[in-house]
Amino acid sequence: MPPQHQDITTSNTSQKQQEREDVSTPPSGRSSFLFPSSQQMDPNLPPPSRSMRRESFIVQFAKTKGPPQITMIMMLVAIGLGSTIGVVPAVMSDRFARLNHGYTGLEACAALSVSEKPAACFAGSADAQNAAAEASLAMNVLTFLTSSLMGSLSDEHGRKAILVVGLFISMLSPLSLFVIQLVPTLNPWCYYGVHITTGFVNWVAVALSSLNDVLPQRFRAPGLGLFLAGFMLGFSLAPIFSTFLSNVHLALVSFLVSFAGFVCTIFVVPETLPPHVAAEARRRRSELYHNQNDTGASFQTRLQNNIKWLIIRPIRELSILNRNTFFRLISLLAFFSGMVSSGDQLLLVYYLEEQLDFTNKDVATMFLIIGIMGMMAQAIVLKPLNECIGEKLVVALCFFIGAVDNTMYGIATNKGTIFAAVALSAFTGMAFPTISAIKSNNVDESEQGRIQGALYSLQALASGVGPVSLRYVSSITKDGPLGPGSMFVFAGGLYLCAVAAALALPKELANSRRNHEDDDDGLFLDGGNNEDYIPLYEASGLMDGAPNEDSLRTNGSYGST
Repeated sequence: MPPQHQDITTSNTSQKQQEREDVSTPPSGRSSFLFPSSQQMDPNLPPPSRSMRRESFIVQFAKTKGPPQITMIMMLVAIGLGSTIGVVPAVMSDRFARLNHGYTGLEACAALSVSEKPAACFAGSADAQNAAAEASLAMNVLTFLTSSLMGSLSDEHGRKAILVVGLFISMLSPLSLFVIQLVPTLNPWCYYGVHITTGFVNWVAVALSSLNDVLPQRFRAPGLGLFLAGFMLGFSLAPIFSTFLSNVHLALVSFLVSFAGFVCTIFVVPETLPPHVAAEARRRRSELYHNQNDTGASFQTRLQNNIKWLIIRPIRELSILNRNTFFRLISLLAFFSGMVSSGDQLLLVYYLEEQLDFTNKDVATMFLIIGIMGMMAQAIVLKPLNECIGEKLVVALCFFIGAVDNTMYGIATNKGTIFAAVALSAFTGMAFPTISAIKSNNVDESEQGRIQGALYSLQALASGVGPVSLRYVSSITKDGPLGPGSMFVFAGGLYLCAVAAALALPKELANSRRNHEDDDDGLFLDGGNNEDYIPLYEASGLMDGAPNEDSLRTNGSYGST
């Protein structure tokens, strides 16, 4: 072969090889989900079996730095929370009865049967319910104002510091509950005041962002499900302590377990936010700040602008929820679910004790069922269900189940119906990690904390509105055929509205995997530190305001709100 022809052939071969590499190699910053690697595109390689994918998820979740440690922290916090879930109403009702209504009995109000309780105990219980509602409202308002800001700060400076601060504040509540039982004259509002401060740092939203830092899109919903399964496991174990410990010792155990979680966060939980992601988030924030402030202005003007920036920044961070129609639908889902779930948590136990004569043993049994069934739903059912029908239909199905179990609360005439309803409600809980995964999959990696915090802010607002709405419905329908139970039927109707909103979600944006694509793109990369990806709403170009591919290449970043 002539040398010239050989050179031309070699050049053509190299060019074709380069073209194949260009096609098979994803551009920098792009996900293998959208741009498969050459190994993934090789038709000679057999696709991984379903058992291999399932094993890969469990094994890699356990090996990845971050998720196992954070799940352990969640379990410890759940044990601490569950240990005192029945202590707070008993202690606060008795304390209000003694301080405000002159009760002087030797036994606590909670130790007396309904027929033996004096009027002071009932009045103290009413005061405790009002105080709990007011404290919950104040805490949720604080969360609404700060959650999105804390999420953005975690995007810029890391997750771990926010987690440490949040867990430190949260462990003060059981400590104050312990102290208030040691000092008989201490006002109950000392406890409620400390409890309100827990709304300042919503560490759960930051923990979810930490998981999303290291989990690929496909594994986010089941990964967050395992995270919540840890909570359910701790919650199901907590009632055991109430069988042999007094209220004082339960509060002490709750504090010690929470303190253990705080210490583990400092020494065990790793920082999951990559440095380049934090740098990009800081660059965006700095660019936005300088664009809105004149650097050549006087010192007084700059000071005024800085104060204005600090005041309005929490509201500005919430603007991500109004980015496009898809985000508005997700926000609607979060609001409806927040209204109902908060109403159930705050009012269900009081309703069952008054209407169906639930005892402390019945309440403990109910929470044991919730814990066990919730753990099964999150750890066993969620991932295969998500693979089978996709995130969109998982959310719709969960909310439909929520409508059913809330209706069962309202029409129940015996304890068996309630136990069956709370078992169903565990499957409603699968909606939470699924929605978290959907919203995480549709934002840039440098906005994970911001979107989680913004949705938590919205849920906090719903948590304040929900109980008030349900109590209002109960007050105007208490003489009807269902009595006070009508508020739970109303809650079931809210869940049906959420079902409609879930069905309106675009499938190509809500589902992390399209039905026609291979299943091999969900594997962990580099032990959990998966490569960057393009958010689905931006890659599709279907949503209003989504930048096209050319702008992504030119700017090297994603459009801000």
